[in-house]
Amino acid sequence: MAVSRGVTVDGPWLQGLPAQVGEDCRVLVLGSMPGDASLSAGRYYAHPRNRFWPVMAEMCGFDPALDHGQRMAALTRAGVGVWDVIGRCQRRGSLDTAIVASSEEVNDLPGLLARLPSLRAVAFNGGKAAQSFHRHVQGRVPEATHAALAWLALPSTSPANAGCSLPRLLEQWRVLVPWLRHP
Repeated sequence: MAVSRGVTVDGPWLQGLPAQVGEDCRVLVLGSMPGDASLSAGRYYAHPRNRFWPVMAEMCGFDPALDHGQRMAALTRAGVGVWDVIGRCQRRGSLDTAIVASSEEVNDLPGLLARLPSLRAVAFNGGKAAQSFHRHVQGRVPEATHAALAWLALPSTSPANAGCSLPRLLEQWRVLVPWLRHP
C-alpha cells in the first residue's frame, strides 16, 4: 500500500508511455492510461483485441497488420498524434475502473497543446479519458486554445467496450475524417 495525496491506496504505480505526436499534428487522440499489454510492450494499443488500429487504419488508409512503427508512422503522416491524459497512477489490472482516482497524475497536456499550431481536434478515446481531462486539465487550458479546437468524446476502442461493435466504432470515429491528412 502507498499514500497519495493523504489517501491510502492499493495497487502498483504505473508510468504511462511518451507522447507520439508529430509537429504538424492535426488530431490528438487521448486515452486514459495504457493497459497492461501496452505498458508491457512499450507501445500504444498493444492488446490484440483493442480496435484502435483497425479503426484508424480504415480511416487513414493503411494496413492494421503493419508493425507498430509503421502504424505510428502512418498515423503521423495522417496528422494524428497519440498520448494519454494520465501519465502516472495506481491501478490493478487494465480496466479504467480500477484506476485509483486519488493517484492520477496527468501529463502536461496544456504544454503539448501550446506546441501544436496545426492542431484542430482533440479526441478522447473513451469516457475515462474525457472525465480525467475535465477533472484535472481543462481549467489549465487557455480559453483561446479551448475555443479554437474541436473536443470530441468518442467511444472507447478497448475490448472492455465489447458492447460497441467495430462498425459502430468506425461510424462514430469517422467524425475525425475532415481533419485527417490523406495521401
